[in-house]
Amino acid sequence: MYILIRYAALSGKRTATLFPDTPVAVACSLLFKFVLNVFYGTIVVENEHYIPKNGEPVIVCSNHVNSLTDALLLVTSVSSKKRNFLRLTAKDSQFGRKTFSSWLIENAGTLPIQRRKEHGDQADNSTTMDKLLTALSEGDAICLFPEGMSRFHPTMAPLKTGVARIVSDVLTRNRDNPEFAVTLLTCSLTYVHRWSFRSDVLVSFNPPLKLTVKDTPSLISTPDKPVDFEAIKSLTTFMHAQLSSNTIDSPSWDLVRVAKTAARIYVPLGTRMRLGDWVRVVARFVEGLAKPVEGTGAGTGGEGVAIERQGMKRTAYQDQLNALGLKDDRIRQSITLSRIKILWRLFLRICQTCLFLAIAAPGLFLWVPVFATTTYKSEQLKRSGPVWDTHDEVAQTKLVYGLASGIFVWLTAIILTTPIFGLGLFFTIWFVPAWMWLTLRWTEDLIAAFRAAVALYRLLWVSKADLKRLRETREDLHGRVMNVATEVLGLPKDPEAEFLVVEGEEGDDQPSRWAKHQRGRTRGGWDSALRYFSIRRRRKRDWNETLRWFDATEFPKE
Repeated sequence: MYILIRYAALSGKRTATLFPDTPVAVACSLLFKFVLNVFYGTIVVENEHYIPKNGEPVIVCSNHVNSLTDALLLVTSVSSKKRNFLRLTAKDSQFGRKTFSSWLIENAGTLPIQRRKEHGDQADNSTTMDKLLTALSEGDAICLFPEGMSRFHPTMAPLKTGVARIVSDVLTRNRDNPEFAVTLLTCSLTYVHRWSFRSDVLVSFNPPLKLTVKDTPSLISTPDKPVDFEAIKSLTTFMHAQLSSNTIDSPSWDLVRVAKTAARIYVPLGTRMRLGDWVRVVARFVEGLAKPVEGTGAGTGGEGVAIERQGMKRTAYQDQLNALGLKDDRIRQSITLSRIKILWRLFLRICQTCLFLAIAAPGLFLWVPVFATTTYKSEQLKRSGPVWDTHDEVAQTKLVYGLASGIFVWLTAIILTTPIFGLGLFFTIWFVPAWMWLTLRWTEDLIAAFRAAVALYRLLWVSKADLKRLRETREDLHGRVMNVATEVLGLPKDPEAEFLVVEGEEGDDQPSRWAKHQRGRTRGGWDSALRYFSIRRRRKRDWNETLRWFDATEFPKE
């Protein structure tokens, strides 16, 4: 799915535009940013310095894994200091429907795209394409998803050549100006859990490719020479390689699950490592476990590596942990924990759970309609079709209906309390959102404390023999993981020294020695001063953590 959303600059600087700004469009863009930051716990944006400034034609391309949410995320990730707005498109079936999402799309400003899937040979996008090409010629930025559709799958779909053809068309349109250039900027999106409330997202911009009229004659058509199709294919291949290199692109969900287990064993730092580094480590394990081993003959060493990789794939270690309700980190640390220490920590977690339950319970009444509505509508959506065709819209459904029900709660509170307080209207407008936010923070801590208490309780009931077997299994698996990581994937031999982020380093923009990427922030200066009551979430223990009573490790069946 595509959507065109206007991103109006707060600074007031604007270039010439085909689409005049409206108060509704500006309000919608700000509303989208708000709702995304409520729904997702941490949104880390890497390499913003790659985004060209206003006035430079830019085509932003991204992998398309989460329907409408991808477009919203890209629009809100591009700073208004860099670009005034970002133009996108939407399939025409999203227009004219009597739904809240359709209303938002239309009022945010969109261009319709007719797809062959719905219109066959009658599809006509000449008007829309002409407007996009004119926007690029005027120095604007557009955003397209070259996969052509959103779907719930662990691997990227083959890219269509449409983006490369637009590059060719805009260069051809400006062929009389040899200095004209258009920048192709790919952006890799990674959702730790796509539809889970308070999960985390990595937005990673890749090095841009600047294409000029004088340097790319193969992409320019003339009356005497058509465009070289091999150049179109080559540019499309380049985009696919960039997009897949900075996200988790796996042939199966099971491989993602194994790779995440391997990554936790390889570098058990949780959120003491940056989200970008975590995603890239998991991606390297997916790549290493999926790729066949060459040179498995005698004396090559390949046979031993192949055995290690197969041993990692076959392990039932994560299944055992799930059955016991434990995490790998508990097993790793259990050797230093006596029963007395476990009981003491369990007592503290129970006290924390009771405390946060007491202070969060009143405000949860405000969240009940939101949680009930989003749960009902998302479950209804999942039942409406197969996993690959419906699950990519779960996050979109939760965002839209969560926003609608949240506004309903807010307005209802204003109506009910205005007659009660002397300054009821003014008081409720600000108090209700603030109270709901604090309740959300307390609920996150409540669930985290409860999860820890349950894990400690279950650890008490694991027999010494079973615990010893789990440690031995982990020790054997750790050896296999380290062998594959260092011998096959070229990862550091001392991962904790390489990826550990020390306190106060969260805002460090220096590239990692291994990843060579700018690291995104998880906590800035204001958060350090007011950690708990900051607008960002408290530091999680694990990037896999969401607002659930259990650890989210499972994925839908293929």
